Amino acid sequence: MTATRHPIFARLYPRMSQAMDEGGMADHRHALLADLAGAVIEIGAGDGKNFPHYPPAVTRLLAIEPEPWLRRLAGAAARQSQIPVDVTCGVAGRLPAADASFDAAVFCFTLCTVPAPDTALREAYRVLKPGGQLRILEHVLASDSGQARLQRLLDATVWPHLFGGCHLGRDTAAAIEHAGFTIAQLDEFLFPPARTPVSFHIRATARRPGRSLP
Repeated sequence: MTATRHPIFARLYPRMSQAMDEGGMADHRHALLADLAGAVIEIGAGDGKNFPHYPPAVTRLLAIEPEPWLRRLAGAAARQSQIPVDVTCGVAGRLPAADASFDAAVFCFTLCTVPAPDTALREAYRVLKPGGQLRILEHVLASDSGQARLQRLLDATVWPHLFGGCHLGRDTAAAIEHAGFTIAQLDEFLFPPARTPVSFHIRATARRPGRSLP
């Protein structure tokens, strides 16, 4: 699988995500993953910050991470995990997994960075079993028109270059539905609480339509 290299950002990201977790994002990670069970694929696992939050009912976690430095850190985190975790190289647009092979798929601060979020969501749809869950935690397009304009300006200039391909102004909820999922729960929140271009977040649960396989 093709690796994606962002050597400077990859070394900064663990510190950034740790600061976010200490500021309250860890609670959102925990809520994101609560009640998951069975086989799960996490697409864009980063340095493995989510691993401690998976419940014991998860019998297998396939963690996809294309960036070599972050994948190395995720491997170390996997060895400390209380659930079975397999960290592997892969890209969101071409997952190394069979059709209908997972009970749940997780994107956590990934859809903002992938080149083609619609393709990534279609791949998640493909590898999920009918009735399987999609769990998403992302920063998204601002509901405030002024902040949305600023997001678009930053996305068109410096932001993706500074932050590993990240885009601030993606309408992720619309993309989830466009990929064929049915949104069951959508929580919108500001983090940090001040209204800035990076503050607008969603935590969502969606499902691939169809009856669950036995």
